[in-house]
Amino acid sequence: MESASTLSIERYLARIGSQKASQPTAGFLAELQENHIASVPYENLDILAGREVSLKIPEVYAKIVTQHRGGYCFELNALFAWLLRQLGYEVVDYVARFWRDEPNLPPKRRHHVLGVQAEGRWYLADVGVGGVIPLQPLPLIADTEIIQGGECYRLVREVRFGWSLEERHHENWRRIYTFTEEPQEPEDFAFANFWCQNAAESIFRKGPILAIRNREGRNSLAGAEVRRFRPQGVDVITPADACEWQEAVRKYFGVQLPENFPWAPKFE
Repeated sequence: MESASTLSIERYLARIGSQKASQPTAGFLAELQENHIASVPYENLDILAGREVSLKIPEVYAKIVTQHRGGYCFELNALFAWLLRQLGYEVVDYVARFWRDEPNLPPKRRHHVLGVQAEGRWYLADVGVGGVIPLQPLPLIADTEIIQGGECYRLVREVRFGWSLEERHHENWRRIYTFTEEPQEPEDFAFANFWCQNAAESIFRKGPILAIRNREGRNSLAGAEVRRFRPQGVDVITPADACEWQEAVRKYFGVQLPENFPWAPKFE
């Protein structure tokens, strides 16, 4: 296990396909987020395997950088925040309420997002969503439509919930998540992290979640099936057994699971 003193910025940058820039600019921030989303998958396999998800930076670094794994928002954005601070950015951690696919008020604030200052302006940065999200940070400016990757987003100020990140869906706007600008300390995420791992109603305990957004489209896991979303349609890959499933996870998500990993889908 790496210690905090031996964590390598260069190795992390290589993991996401970036090189260190001379200044912490807004352009470099955009490159880092886009490369991170395209390189590090969103996944909950440790939770399904009954492994405790640690938020200690050396342990998250070992999982994502050294072991070439992914993680979920509390891991991904915690480590991304560490990298940004090492590179000279001012970063504030926020906790968010995730609305997408929720018909009613989400009962828990279970998402971690980042406020990042670059060249005198604050941005919303996030590499920790399994679905479609902004590929690059969004300026913290209300009511401005921004198109990225064929999707349209905006940030709205709400009286009750603070900032609302919204996406245009057909002709309507819908929330992705909301957050307030109350700074959070690392310990503030411990309860939400514990709830996501242990609560019976947690989505992370109900089945595998594995997704990555790359240059060609988006790959996701549905049970044992791999689905590759492309402009021309959806390809479905169906592994026949656990060995083929692990190979599909490696090939389509870049995740190399150890042979003795204690979870895999059931095959008849």
